[in-house]
Amino acid sequence: MDKNDLEIDNLPNRLTIFRILMIPIVVLSLHFSVLPPLSLIPYRPYMGQVACWIFVIASITDFLDGYIARKRNIVTVFGSFLDPIADKFLVVSGLIMLMALDRVHPMVVIILVLREMYMTSLRLLALTEEVDVPVSWMGKWKTATQMVAMPMLMIYEEFLGLNLPVLGTILIYLSALLSLWSALKYSLSMLKKLKEKRLQKKKKMKKIMKEGV
Repeated sequence: MDKNDLEIDNLPNRLTIFRILMIPIVVLSLHFSVLPPLSLIPYRPYMGQVACWIFVIASITDFLDGYIARKRNIVTVFGSFLDPIADKFLVVSGLIMLMALDRVHPMVVIILVLREMYMTSLRLLALTEEVDVPVSWMGKWKTATQMVAMPMLMIYEEFLGLNLPVLGTILIYLSALLSLWSALKYSLSMLKKLKEKRLQKKKKMKKIMKEGV
């Protein structure tokens, strides 16, 4: 293993750590938008916007750290482990808070959270089996709709003439549907790849045995 693989202090990892540090701010801002301490009561109407923009900034760092890591060819054990976890911590924390504020139906949160757990397990299996299953366009659209819906639901009021509660609710339900559809498609694609790999392995074994005879 290259010693650089164990490096922690680099720009992509700093952005990942920054994203994790933003999670408590998002959570507290959403909480204070409903139950602020006395010192923050005058700022209560703005707490949802604070949560929204911090969430957006944290989400942008997800794109930046991956882009910088690819551009500079920085691949570390720490980054590979922490980056996907940071994303899930940010999204799951936001979803749970939105559910607690009664802005997202619990069933939607269950679908989105369980889907993330399921897909993480599938990707781990794919890595173990050395099977490459590319992300589908449905999975990308699911992420896009979810990451647009959540900030809207954090503000949860009319903004720039847009009814964010309605738009956010529509998009989060669409994200839940796309998450189920993309998970099913990914599962079927992976099952097909695993069957093909098993078949190739059997053919190779038969060929070895035949040549041995």
